[in-house]
Amino acid sequence: MKAMTIEKYGNVPLELTEQPLPVVSAHDVLVEIHAASINPVDFKIRDGKVKLLIPFQFPLILGNDFAGIVTRVGSAVTQFQVGDAVYGRAEKQRIGTFAEFIAIHEDLVARKPDALSFEEAAAIPLVGLTSYQALHDVLQATPGQKILIQAGAGGVGTFAIQLAKAMGLYVATTASPAGHDLVKALGADEIIDYRTVAFDEVLHDFDGVYDTIGDDTLRRAFKIVRPGGQIVSISGLPNGRFGKAYGSGVLKTMLFRLLTVREAFLERKYRVTYTFLFMKPSGRQLQHITEWIETGQIKPVIDRVYPFEAAQEALAYSESGHAKGKVILKVKEAN
Repeated sequence: MKAMTIEKYGNVPLELTEQPLPVVSAHDVLVEIHAASINPVDFKIRDGKVKLLIPFQFPLILGNDFAGIVTRVGSAVTQFQVGDAVYGRAEKQRIGTFAEFIAIHEDLVARKPDALSFEEAAAIPLVGLTSYQALHDVLQATPGQKILIQAGAGGVGTFAIQLAKAMGLYVATTASPAGHDLVKALGADEIIDYRTVAFDEVLHDFDGVYDTIGDDTLRRAFKIVRPGGQIVSISGLPNGRFGKAYGSGVLKTMLFRLLTVREAFLERKYRVTYTFLFMKPSGRQLQHITEWIETGQIKPVIDRVYPFEAAQEALAYSESGHAKGKVILKVKEAN
């Protein structure tokens, strides 16, 4: 099969190569991929920023979420059959959606919403599951609570705003002027132009923050959260609590504690809990998201669709930070 691969860590270009078909285990389905989406985690993996958490092997096929058609089922599969249209987020140790096929455990996929094209469906799994786990599982947000979602016009933000509004939350978000109309249309209650206004000077007593940026932006967020509130980040650094829960071992957990000394200090100072989120694939949760999609409460937001052979160009555009919504790879042309 054709696949987009890298041979080493670093800012290296993707290469179109021939790779063997994935091995299909008893509980796996083999999916012919029609579309995949680009996510920040793709260039973080490429750059080696995730290798402390997951030791990948080379050549490595990049790509984390997809939509496609089941072409083979393992001997123990009970939920799907050949011909089913599905979408999902690959297991962290078995990524590789920038390819013509992927083998994935049946518990990690869901049936594609009928109303969505493959390109639209591919825009959902990673950002959808990440946002669901951030807002529902970690923040445990309840109707009426105030949440800040950073970078509202981006791939994660456009989904998270819609999900937060479907959950009954008050949503503030940051965006450049070019993204204001978009995030307002998605339901944002308060929009902050991060180029001219410091969010931590105008927001107060928020119940939670969904951070997608990290670094100083993450640390400034502590100032706007009420005592007892929470910050969940997908772009910050793992802390000691994460290392212990993830089973990273003593040495890595100690390293995570050292790397997040400032975050730990801010937790104590503001009495706010910081959680690093490393999303877990889940077909069950994706089915919950499908229900919101089918009722029209959540719609995919797509900036551009690239042909499969232009995967490097698509990755570069996503990495530029200029995309409003998701960047999609069309892996298989429609018949």
